[in-house]
Amino acid sequence: MKLQTILLIFFCMSFFSILSQEKENFTFETSKENPFGKYNPEAPKQLLDYKDLIGECNCISESRNPDGTWAKPTKMIWSWKYIMNGTAVQDETLKEDGIHSGSIRQYNKDSLHWNVHYYSSANISSTLSVWNGNKNKEGKIVLYKKQKAPNGAEGFSRLTFYDIDKKGYKWIGEWVDKSEKIVFPFWKISCVK
Repeated sequence: MKLQTILLIFFCMSFFSILSQEKENFTFETSKENPFGKYNPEAPKQLLDYKDLIGECNCISESRNPDGTWAKPTKMIWSWKYIMNGTAVQDETLKEDGIHSGSIRQYNKDSLHWNVHYYSSANISSTLSVWNGNKNKEGKIVLYKKQKAPNGAEGFSRLTFYDIDKKGYKWIGEWVDKSEKIVFPFWKISCVK
């Protein structure tokens, strides 16, 4: 009986030691102390481009109607967190109109730009749309995806985060031609923490 008790105690101690070691290996994941995770200093420093967005914001979302007019503003919550043990960023929107979306954001050290993979409850796809870009000298995060205009003109979907600080930020989605002289805004969001 004593040997069984000793073996059980040894097994329990070993099990909890392994759990403790695993938790130490993932110190940048979400936790009670850090509900939005933490930046992993071994990750690309560009993850800090999103540091002021990490957390939760109350936002107003406005998008264009098919006739080109602006639709009625919609309230939404935009949440941001570090994922994959602090080496990437994930965001999620919860909109009162029932159309929710999110992105996985990874910085590619080889190509030196962000890869942003977008998904939505409105359009479930087997392949995710991807935007690429960087933070510019003005402090804006600007992302592009090739996209033709409804009339067939070549151009890009350009997504821009701007006026970023600890109190909130703004975002705008625009179609731009290749020279970026023709600009057509199709979605705008204003957020406050």
